[in-house]
Amino acid sequence: MIQTERLILRAWREEDVAPFHAMGQDAEVMRFLGPPTTDAGARAMMSEANETAQTFGRCFWAVERREDRAFIGFCGVEPGPVGSPIAGLPEIGWRLARKAWGQGLASEAARAVLAAEWERGTDTVFAITVPANQRSRALMERLGMTRVEDGDFDHPDLAPDSPLRRHVLYRIARPLNG
Repeated sequence: MIQTERLILRAWREEDVAPFHAMGQDAEVMRFLGPPTTDAGARAMMSEANETAQTFGRCFWAVERREDRAFIGFCGVEPGPVGSPIAGLPEIGWRLARKAWGQGLASEAARAVLAAEWERGTDTVFAITVPANQRSRALMERLGMTRVEDGDFDHPDLAPDSPLRRHVLYRIARPLNG
C-alpha cells in the first residue's frame, strides 16, 4: 500500500469492480484506451492486477481518495506488454475517473509510485500512450519523463487496423540522489 496526502494506492477489492466498470463506460476516459470496459473486463483487470502484485511485487494499484474512501481509478507499475519494446520492464500507468481529473491526483499518485520504484532500486521506469493522448503525455513530462527517440511502436495487443495501435514511449531514470 502507498499513501499520499490525499490518496491510498492499494490492492483491488470486489467493491472496486462496479466503479471501475462505470469509469470504463465513460467515452472520454476511454477515448485513447479502446472500447468501453465490460463488467467481465473490469473483473479480469482486478484479478490480473492482484495476480501481478503477487508475482511482480506491485501492479496498477486501485486508487481511492483518503477523505471519503471513494475508488477513483488506478496507478502503479507492472511489467510492460509482451511483444513491445518494454516487455517485462517496469511500466507506470494510470487511469482516473473523469470526476477526479484536473485536481493533480494523477500526478500525486504517479509521483508516489515513482518514489516507491526508486526505493526498491529500480533504475528506469517506462510509460506508453497513443500519440494523441496529450493529457497523459503532459503528465509524463511533468513527472520528468522524456520521450524515447525512435521509440514509437505498434502495440502488440491491438489489431493492425486499430487507430490506437501506434504508441509513443517515454522513460525516466532513477535520480542520482534517489
